[in-house]
Amino acid sequence: MTEELFLKDSYLREFEARVVQLDGREVILDRTAFYPGGGGQPPDRGSLGVGPVRAEVVDVRREGGHIVHVLDHVIPETVREIRGKLDWERRYAHMRYHTALHVLSGVIWRRFGARVTGGQMRSDHARMDFSFPGEWTSEVVGEIERLTNAALAEERPVRVYELPRKEALENPDLIRTQVNLVPERVRMVRVVEIEGIDSQADGGTHVANTREVGEMEVTSHKSKGRQNKRIEFVLR
Repeated sequence: MTEELFLKDSYLREFEARVVQLDGREVILDRTAFYPGGGGQPPDRGSLGVGPVRAEVVDVRREGGHIVHVLDHVIPETVREIRGKLDWERRYAHMRYHTALHVLSGVIWRRFGARVTGGQMRSDHARMDFSFPGEWTSEVVGEIERLTNAALAEERPVRVYELPRKEALENPDLIRTQVNLVPERVRMVRVVEIEGIDSQADGGTHVANTREVGEMEVTSHKSKGRQNKRIEFVLR
C-alpha cells in the first residue's frame, strides 16, 4: 500500500520515499505526495530523482492499493531511495479550483436546491454541471456568481477529517456527497468541510481557507438538457 501523504497535508511540495517497484517508466513508492487524479481533479505532475538521476512525472494513477508514477524516461533499477517534487504552481491551482467548486456546490444547493451531477477542473479554469429545477437565466447565473464570491470573501476555514462510514451515512450535512458510492471496504470516510457552506466526502486536495481561492468569474453558462445545466468559470 502506498502511503498517501496528500490526504493529510495538501501543502507538502517535496518528500523522500523508498522505491517499492520499478517497471520500465512506471514507479511505485512506499509513500507519495503526488495526487493520482479523481473527482474531477487531474493527477499531479513533477519530478522524481536522486543525485544525478532525475525524471519528470508525466502521469499518476491509482492501481489497487498503490499509486503508480509514470516517468518521461526509464531510471536505473539500482535506485532505491528517491526524492519527489511536485509542480507546485499547477497543484496549488488545482487546490484553489477544487475548493471553489465546493463553495459553488454549496451555494447552488442552499439557494436553489440544485444537486451537482459533475465537475472538472484544470489549472486555469473549471466547470460544474448540476440538475437545476428552475428557470435558467443570466440573472440566475449572476446571482450564483455573486453569492459564491461573497462566500469566498468571508475567509471560511476548510477542514479535513474522517468519519466512520455509518456515521457519515447518517449525517444530514453530507446529503449531497453520494457517500453510498464509496466502496463498502472503506470504513472511514474522508470529509472536506467548508465552514457554514459545504460538507462532502472527498479525496482531493484543497486550500486551508477560502481567502486563498480569490474571486470567481463565470465565463459561460449553458443548458445541457431539460434540467442539466453547466457553469464554466475562471479564478482571478
